[in-house]
Amino acid sequence: MTNSKLVVLVSFLMLNVYIQAQQSATYTNDLVAYQKALTLYNNKQYQAAQSAFDQIKDETQDEQVESNCAYYIANCAVRLNQQNADDLIQDFVDTYPTSTKRNTAFLDVADYYFDNAKYAYARKWYEKVDENSIARSERDRFNFNYGYALYSTDNETSAQKYLNRVVNSEEYGSQAKYYIGFMAYEGDDYDTANEYFDQVSDEEKYKEKLSYYQADLNFKLGNFEKAISLAKEQLPNSDDNEVSELSKIIGESYFNLEQYTEAIPYLQAYKGKRGKWNNTDYYQLGYAYYKQNDFEKAISEFNKIIGGNNSVAQNAYYHLGESYINLDKKQEALNAFRNASQMDFDLKIQEDAWLNYAKISYEIGNPYQSVPQVLTGYLNKYPDTGYKEEIETLLIDSYITSKNYEEALKLLEGKRSFENRVAYQKVAFYRGIEVYNTINYNEARALFEKSIDEAKDPKFTARATFWKAETDYHLTNYNDALVGLKRFQQSAESATTPEIENIDYNLAYTYFKLKNYSKASEHFQKFINTNSDDKLRVNDAYLRLGDGYFVSTDYNNAIGSYNKAIEINEIESDYPYFQKAMSYGYVGQASKKIEELEAFINGYPKSSLRDDAMYELANSYVKANNTSKAMQMYDRLNAEYKNSVFISKSLLRQGLSYYNENDNERALAKFKQVARDYPNSEEAVQAVSTARLIYIDLGRVDEYASWVKTLDYIDVTDAELDNTTYLAAEKQYLDNNVQKAVKQFNNYLNEFPNGMHALKSHFYLAELYTKQDLPENARPHYEYVVAKPRGEYTEQAIVKLSETYLNTSNWNKAVPLLKRLETEADYPQNITYAQSNLMNAYYQLENYQEAVAYAERVLENSKIDNKVKSDAQIIIARSAIKTGDEAKAKLAYAKVESIATGALAAEALYYNAYFKHKEGNYQSSNTTVQKLAKDYSSYKYYSAKGLVIMAKNFYALKDAFQATYILESVIKNFAEFDDVVSEAQDELNKIKAEEAKTNSSIQSEN
Repeated sequence: MTNSKLVVLVSFLMLNVYIQAQQSATYTNDLVAYQKALTLYNNKQYQAAQSAFDQIKDETQDEQVESNCAYYIANCAVRLNQQNADDLIQDFVDTYPTSTKRNTAFLDVADYYFDNAKYAYARKWYEKVDENSIARSERDRFNFNYGYALYSTDNETSAQKYLNRVVNSEEYGSQAKYYIGFMAYEGDDYDTANEYFDQVSDEEKYKEKLSYYQADLNFKLGNFEKAISLAKEQLPNSDDNEVSELSKIIGESYFNLEQYTEAIPYLQAYKGKRGKWNNTDYYQLGYAYYKQNDFEKAISEFNKIIGGNNSVAQNAYYHLGESYINLDKKQEALNAFRNASQMDFDLKIQEDAWLNYAKISYEIGNPYQSVPQVLTGYLNKYPDTGYKEEIETLLIDSYITSKNYEEALKLLEGKRSFENRVAYQKVAFYRGIEVYNTINYNEARALFEKSIDEAKDPKFTARATFWKAETDYHLTNYNDALVGLKRFQQSAESATTPEIENIDYNLAYTYFKLKNYSKASEHFQKFINTNSDDKLRVNDAYLRLGDGYFVSTDYNNAIGSYNKAIEINEIESDYPYFQKAMSYGYVGQASKKIEELEAFINGYPKSSLRDDAMYELANSYVKANNTSKAMQMYDRLNAEYKNSVFISKSLLRQGLSYYNENDNERALAKFKQVARDYPNSEEAVQAVSTARLIYIDLGRVDEYASWVKTLDYIDVTDAELDNTTYLAAEKQYLDNNVQKAVKQFNNYLNEFPNGMHALKSHFYLAELYTKQDLPENARPHYEYVVAKPRGEYTEQAIVKLSETYLNTSNWNKAVPLLKRLETEADYPQNITYAQSNLMNAYYQLENYQEAVAYAERVLENSKIDNKVKSDAQIIIARSAIKTGDEAKAKLAYAKVESIATGALAAEALYYNAYFKHKEGNYQSSNTTVQKLAKDYSSYKYYSAKGLVIMAKNFYALKDAFQATYILESVIKNFAEFDDVVSEAQDELNKIKAEEAKTNSSIQSEN
C-alpha cells in the first residue's frame, strides 16, 4: 500500500469515528430531553410536556423518538382538551402506521375520556382499538369500560356483550352484574334484573342503591308484600325524591293487596313525576277512598281525571258516578256514567254505566239527548238486558214527561205495540198544542188529526177533537169547527177534560162567526151562568151577547147585556157604552141616544170610538132637526180627527145637509172636497152624484162636465159597465168562490184601473190572496189601499201589509206602517199589535232605546195577555243585555220567567242561571240549568248555552271532570251553534291549561 493510500484510509477511519461519536452524543442528548419531557407528562404537566415533545420532535433525527413525541403531543392535546386533539391522534396513527403505540394511543385516549365521564368520546376511540392486541392484564378493564360506554350511549345490546365478559372478574364483576341487572330492569325484564341484583345485593356499595330498584322490581313482579318490606326499610335512608317514589311503591302495593286503609297515607305522600300526578295516580287514591265509603274525598280525586281514554279512566268515571249517586248528586252522576258508557275497555262496566245513565236521564232529564233517545239507545245496544221491561215502561212515560214532543214523535213513528201507540196519541196531541201556541194552525190541525185517528185513549181522542175544532175556527172553517165542538161535547169523556169548562164559550163564538146569533146568545148565556168566577171571559161574553142581540135588532136585551159588561169592567167599557148609546137610537129613544153619546165623548177622551161617537151624534142632531149643533159636531170631528175614517162621511153629510137646506154653494164646496180628498171612495161617488143634481138644478151642466173631467176615477159613460163588472166579481167573493172571484176582480181592475170600485176590488183581491197563503200576490193590492186616503179598509190593509213585511224581516218598511197604525187604529187590539211589533222591529234594527220605549208602552196596557207581556219583557231584557245594563236585564228576565212559555221561558231560565253564576251562586245556578235541561230540552240553543254555564259553575266548585266533560259534550253535540261551541272551546282550553300544571296526563291546548 502506498503512503498516499494509507493516509487516505487513516483519514477516512478517523472521520468515521468522529461522525459516530458525534451521532452518539446527539442521541444521548435526545434521550435526556425525551426523558425530561416524559417526566413532565407523567407528572400531568401536559402543557410543558407537549412543548418539550414538540421541540424534540422537530430536532430529533431518530424516527422512533419522533414517533413517540408525536404520540405524546397528541395525548397531551387530549388531556388539555385542545380542539385539534382528535385530529392529532389520527395524524399520529396515519403518519406512523407501524408504531407500537398505535393501539395504545386508541386505548389510552379512550380510557382518558372514560375516566372523565365523556362516554360518547370514549366509545368512539374504544371502537378503533384492536382487541387482539390488548395485553391480557388490560382486557377486563377494556371490556368493562367499553361495555359501560356503550350502556351510557344507549347501545344496551352491545353493552351486555362486553359486560358479560367480565361478570366473573374479581375487579369488575360486581359492577358488570349491577349494570346488566339495571339494563334488564329498564327493559322490563324483571326476572333477569332480580337475578343479577340478588348477586350483588350483599355488597355494601350497592345495597343502598338497590333497595329502591328491588322494591320496585318486586312490585312489578307482583310480590307486593316483599315490595312493601323493602321499600319501608329504605325510607329512613332516602331523600325527599326517593321517599316520594318509595311511598308510591308502598301505597300501590297495598292498593293491589286491597288494603285500602293502609294504602291511603302512602298514596297521598307521593309527589308525582316532576311534581305532577297522572290520571292513574288520582284513580288509585280516589278508589281507595271509594272503598272506604268516603265519597266526598273519592270524588275530589276522581274528578281530577280529565280527558282519560283507557281502562283506568273508564273505571274511574264509573266509580265517580257511583260516588255521586251516594251523595245524591244526580246531575254530576249523569255525566260520569255517560262518559263510562262511551268507553268499551270493560264491557261489563260499560253496560252498567249505560243502565245508570239511562235511569238518571229519566229521573232528572238529559241536556244532550232527549230522554226517549237515551232509553231507546240502551234497549238497542242491550236487547237481551234483564232490565228490558223496566226500561220500556220508563220509555213510554218519558215520551210524555220529557215534553220533547217533536223528538218523541220521530222516535215513535213505526212502533206498533199498543203501549207505543197510546204514547203516540198523547205525544201527537201535546205536540199539536205546542204548534197551536205558535199560531201554526195548519200543522197543529194535522197533529190533532193524528191523535184522533190513533183513538187508543178516549180522553185524548176527545181533547184532540176539541183542539182540532179550535184550529178550524182560527182557519175560518167555522162549519168544521162547529161540527168538531159538538162532537167533543157529545163524547162520554168530555166531562173529565179541562176543555169542557169553556165549551159554551167556544160554541157561542163559532155560532157568532156563522151569524147564527140566537144560538150564539144561547151559549154565551150558558157560559155566563156557569162561570161567574171567570170575570174576564164573562165580561167578553156579555159584550158578544150584546152584539148578538144588537145585530138581531133585539136592542133592549142588547142594552141590558152592554150594561152588564160595563158593570164588570174587566175589559175597557168604551165599546159597550157606545153600543148601548146606539141601541137607544134604534128603540126610538133619540134623546137618550144623544144624551149617552154626549156623555161618551166627554167620558172617554182617549177611546178609539170617540170619532165614531161624534159622527153618530152629529147624525142624531140632523135627525132631531138641530142642524146648527150637527154642523158644529161635524166640524169638531173634522178638526180633532183629521185621519178618521169618518171624515169623508162627515163632509158628505154636511154637504147633504146644506143641499137639503138649498144652500147649494156650500153643499157643492163640501161635495167637491170629498171628491178631491177621498177619490175612489163610496162617499166620493155619492158626492159626485149629488153634485150632478145640484148642477142640473142650477142649469150649470157644462160646469159639472168640466169639473168631472178632472176626476180620473169617474167615467160617466162607463159607470153602468163599471158597476156591472164589479158586482159580478163581488158575487163570487160573497159566495166564497175564491178562484172565480180572483179572476173577476183582476178583470175588473184591468178594465177599470181607476174605477169607482177600484179601492174595494184591490182590498178584496188582497184578502183572497192572503187566504190562499200568497202574501207576495196580496202585497201590491194592500199597498194600493194603504196609499189611498183613509177609508173603511185602510186599517185592515195596514195590519195585513205590515204583517207581510214583518214575516219577511223587512223591518224598515214595517216600521212606518206600524207607526201609522198606532196613531190611526180604531180597534184597541190593532194598537197593541202595532206597538208590540214596533218594539220587535226596533230591536231587530238595533235601535234598543226605541225598542224598550215601545215595550214599556205595551206593558202600560193592563189588559194584554201573558204572551204579549212576556214578549215585551224579553225585548227589554235583550236590549239591556245588548247595552250592558245587566241589572235591568235581570229584572226583566225574572218577569219573563214568571209568565212565559216555550222558547222565551227557556231563554229566561238561561239568564237566571247566568246571573246566579255571576253572583257566585254556583249550586243554585246549576239547579236552574237542570230545570232548563229537563223542561225545555227541545230548545237546544239555550240548553247548550246553559251547559256552558254549568261547566263554569262546576269548575268554580273545584270539579274539573264535570267542567271539562260538559264542555267537550257541548262541542261534540251542538256543532250547529258556532258561538256556543266557540265559547265552550275557549273555556275548555283555559281549564286544561290550568289543570295540566298538576296532572301530567292532560294535554293542554294552549
